[in-house]
Parts: sequence; C-alpha cells; structure tokens
Amino acid sequence: MRMLFAAAPGYGLMMPLVPLMWAAASAGHEVRLATTSRMCTVAADAGLQVVDVCPDRDTWAELMTTARSNPGGPPRSPFRLFTETMTAGTVEAGRELDAEVVVTTSDHHAGILAAAALHRPALEVGNRISWSTRDSATQDRMAGFGGGPEARAQLGIPAEGPELIARIDPRAPSMGGLTADEPDPRDGVPWWAMRYVPFNGGAVIEPWVRERPSRPRVVVTLGTVVPTVAGTDVVAVLLAALADLDVEVVLALGDSDLDSLGELPSNVRAVGFLPLSAVLPTTTLIVHHGGSGTTAAPLHFGVPQVVLPSFADNPMSAERVVARGVGVSHDPTTLDADTARGLVTQVLDDPSYATAAAEVAAELATQPSPGRIVTRVEEWMAR
Repeated sequence: MRMLFAAAPGYGLMMPLVPLMWAAASAGHEVRLATTSRMCTVAADAGLQVVDVCPDRDTWAELMTTARSNPGGPPRSPFRLFTETMTAGTVEAGRELDAEVVVTTSDHHAGILAAAALHRPALEVGNRISWSTRDSATQDRMAGFGGGPEARAQLGIPAEGPELIARIDPRAPSMGGLTADEPDPRDGVPWWAMRYVPFNGGAVIEPWVRERPSRPRVVVTLGTVVPTVAGTDVVAVLLAALADLDVEVVLALGDSDLDSLGELPSNVRAVGFLPLSAVLPTTTLIVHHGGSGTTAAPLHFGVPQVVLPSFADNPMSAERVVARGVGVSHDPTTLDADTARGLVTQVLDDPSYATAAAEVAAELATQPSPGRIVTRVEEWMAR
C-alpha cells in the first residue's frame, strides 16, 4: 500500500506521527511524508522519505517572525497559514506517489484537502494529549484553521470528502480518551484509540543520562517555541528556586542563549538538546511549558509534572495534568522563586502525583500500538 502522511512543520505537530510511519514502513508499505521547513530534516533523520511541499519559502520561519512581533503569543491561527501554503504541494506529493491512502494529523487541514483532491480515503490522527476533535470546543476552534468551502473552491478541490477510515484519539481514557471504539456523532466515522509512543529525536546517550541519580532529577524545558516567542525569563526564576534544593536539575533549552542566566547553580546541568524519551526514564519530575508533546512524553513514562503554560494549547495541557492529578500548574508571568520552589517540593513530597502518573502510564501501555492501527487500515482497505 502506498501511504502519504501529511503534517504541519512543528516538532509537536509532526513528530507524534513518526512511530505510526515506522510501523507502516515495517509492515512493508511505501511511506512518504509531506511536510515543510525544518521538519523535512527531522523526518529524514528519522529514516523517512520526505517531500518538501513548500520548498520556496520557510513557512515555520515566517510564523516565528510574526510571533516575535506579537508579544502576546503566536498568531491566532497558524494552521490557516499551513493550509494556505502547504495544500497544493501536498496534493502534488500524493499524485507523485499515487497514494492509496492519506494519513494526516487532525490539526492539518492540508492533508484532509489533499485526500479529497486525490479521491483517496484518509485516516485522521490526533497528535495531542491535551485535546481531540472529539471535543466540541475543539471542533469550533478548528473552524479557523482554513480548509472550508472557500479554500476548496479556490484550489479546485471537491466540496465533499474525503471518506474517512477512522479518527484516532491517543489520550488515556482517564484524560479524555477512549475506552473502546465509538462512532463520531457528527458523521458516524469510527473513533479508534492508539497508544502514544513518544518520538523526540535521536541522540547518543551519555552514561549519566541512563543512570538514576542519588537525588531526584528535575528536568526543566520550554520546548522549541516558547524561548523564541516569550524568552527564557522564567528559567531564571526556576533556577533561583531550585538552587538550594537537594535535586539534580537538567536544563534542556535546545539552542537558546543562556548568557542572560549568568553563572548556573552548582546543581544544574545544561544539556542543550536532549530527547525527553532518553532522560525521562531516570527523571523524578519535569517542569515545562505545557506543549502537547512535552506533556505527553512524561505521561508515557509515568513522570509527574509542573506546568507553566504560555499560550496556544499550553493551558489546555495544564488543565488536563491538574485534573488528572499528575501534576500542578501556575501562570509563568506571575511566578516567583518562592512559589516555584513550593510547586516543585509539593509534587516531590506528595506521592499521590507519582501514583497518578504511573496509573496513566499503565493506561497508555494497554492501548493499541501503531502497528495494530496499520493492520486495521489494511483490513479496511481490503474490504
């Protein structure tokens, strides 16, 4: 089977698809990813065949430039930009492959439009632990992502379709996910559960990462967007809060400039980029911004969280974490060192957070694997 995967050019938007693409390729199918900007390199490094559907402009860089000029956060709907710039190229990538099925993330309307244009069935994959298109509020919100009748008419795409094989919700049942297949009340399309398998990139893992330290390990990260848009001021507050605690702090800020932080406390290890899936097995607590992928990875490993949500769907992730009891949350704009220290010690000292996190990890482990989803698509196509 020839399978075209389609995803927007953000780490948390594309990377959740990688394990499903690996599963499809391992099952013997021809797999190709349609994306753009820096995700082309990320996906190629993961061993995937990639088509840059918008090679003449860096859509992600354009988005970040706009975001930096908007201190309140990213543009209201970056997904409209992705729909407008990536749909035509995604359709062409599907034609070149002669795709038999299109697999697209639920937030990426370019993939749905491409399936309609190609007259091919589509599988819609939820790529977030914080929300799903099963949620009515999300359905309303996605109306601003583009891909409506006007976009279809402009691109010459049929007004109806594509036929959907299923929609996938990767959330644990206790965090809004599925306990069994269920029809979507909107159109009867079945909802399937799928195990969330974190992919955060590859790296050579040093011995200290693999070894559980003698004192609690606390990972601090802001993902890839927040440092660009909101800066790293909150990190200075966190380091001041953690400096006198008996913990090992792993500061993972990618390529962010740390000069403004001055001399780091003696219990802080700055690592730049480090895949969360490498360090979380030996981590006691993670402090982060609430990005969907950064929220999901510690759930997979049963690690409690302190969430400092910035914008976009970060607050939704924080709400899920707090409601399930796997962590706590606080507004980063009003955070001071005493409050941050209190949040961290609260989660470290109260075993209920670790217990709840372990329960969610156990739930996720029982959900169908990406390989099982590929089998179900094969069965649907055979019928």
